[in-house]
Amino acid sequence: MFVPQGWRLDLVDIDPAQQWAVMRDLARRADEGQTWESVWVYDHFHTVPAPTDEATHEAWSLMSAFAAVTDRIRLGQMCTAMSYRNPAYLAKVAATADIISGGRIEMGIGGGWYEHEWRAYGYGFPSAGERLRRLDEGVQIFRQAWTHGRATLAGRHYQVDDAIVAPKPLQQGGIPLWIAGGGEQVTLKIAARYADYTNFDGTPDGFAHKSEVLRKHCSDVGTDFDAIVRSANYNIAIGATEAEVTDRLEQLKARLTRFVGAERAEASLSAFRGMPGVGTPEQVVENLTKLRDRGLGYAICYFPEAAYDRSGIELFEREVVPALR
Repeated sequence: MFVPQGWRLDLVDIDPAQQWAVMRDLARRADEGQTWESVWVYDHFHTVPAPTDEATHEAWSLMSAFAAVTDRIRLGQMCTAMSYRNPAYLAKVAATADIISGGRIEMGIGGGWYEHEWRAYGYGFPSAGERLRRLDEGVQIFRQAWTHGRATLAGRHYQVDDAIVAPKPLQQGGIPLWIAGGGEQVTLKIAARYADYTNFDGTPDGFAHKSEVLRKHCSDVGTDFDAIVRSANYNIAIGATEAEVTDRLEQLKARLTRFVGAERAEASLSAFRGMPGVGTPEQVVENLTKLRDRGLGYAICYFPEAAYDRSGIELFEREVVPALR
């Protein structure tokens, strides 16, 4: 489950001084139950669907904070942008968070895409090819650092010379790598080489297609396709009736409209309407069961109203999760 952190305008109207308490309490709630295996945040600095002055809390600060206030739940980012931090430094940050958590960190990693925040933070905005080459080199640095405690790479974009990462993560073999993105020529090839998990298109046809592309890359590079867990993210709008689902979507649209206008708010809802996570419990179970049958191994769920209203989470926990189990 994603914990709201402000990026999707999902903490508005809550005083910034109180927002950490909201995030903390949702993480603890997930930690104390048995429904959720992991909680997640996004790695972004500016809000969507448009940049605003509303709060967006930083992902890796939250990783360490969640690590300190939970005991069981696993902790991930979907996904960290490689170029936002030097990869040797990021390997160190992640290893420290893993120590704090007792070995519960997941590393979601990708090339990054949000041009506005790239340029605003002074990172430029390299071509997609360069961003993905950075991803490849950075992942190599992670693997060395977490396996051996040291990393050396004379790359095209990153150069590290016996960088020491001590202590190493607690997890045997290092922090699990989630290579996020569905780029068929490069990203999925990187995933075939290095990923423990992938994260890409979660629609039935899109998921099936990307899975076959990944399978081919695994064959080409000599890795085991079946050893990679395939995941997808799902925007959830659930209600006991279709009328309740519609009402939940209209509430979301009204909240977004206040900050980005009606046109952008309506466009944002295209990521919900007709998607697998939207509907009555029976409809969502049917959709996710079909995806599971196509090889979906992990669903990460986003409830846009979570900071204000837990009824959708509770309905999902009560009627969807047991059916999928």
